[in-house]
Amino acid sequence: MSYAGDVSPKEAWDALGKDQKAVLIDVRTIPEWAYVGVPDLRSVGKKAGFICWQLYPQMQVDGEFVARVEQFVTDKSAPIYFICRSGTRSRAAAIAVTAAGYERCYNVAGGFEGDVDGEGHRGKTNGWKASSLPWVQQ
Repeated sequence: MSYAGDVSPKEAWDALGKDQKAVLIDVRTIPEWAYVGVPDLRSVGKKAGFICWQLYPQMQVDGEFVARVEQFVTDKSAPIYFICRSGTRSRAAAIAVTAAGYERCYNVAGGFEGDVDGEGHRGKTNGWKASSLPWVQQ
């Protein structure tokens, strides 16, 4: 496997609370953080990293993404949990950072908002919000 694997939002939350070294990096765009909300890690004494995988509005992959992660997480053995809207961009980020030598990069499956439901809405079927994990509106 090209990264450590997929975990549920609850598994990521539990790991963040138990492992001092564990880090959450939100790879969504600035508008997503501002308008949809962000994971709130204050109750586990942490702050998420906010590093865009793709740059809005063109949505091209940030060529400096790995370098930005390296600035935020210097310990290549620390577990890093990547989250996006639904788990696609965060998987790509986990693969890229693993390729840069980080040992434990995880994708948070379902992401922050989760998959689209039968009515075309996100946030109800799976993901961070649907798992009733802490989040805040910025």
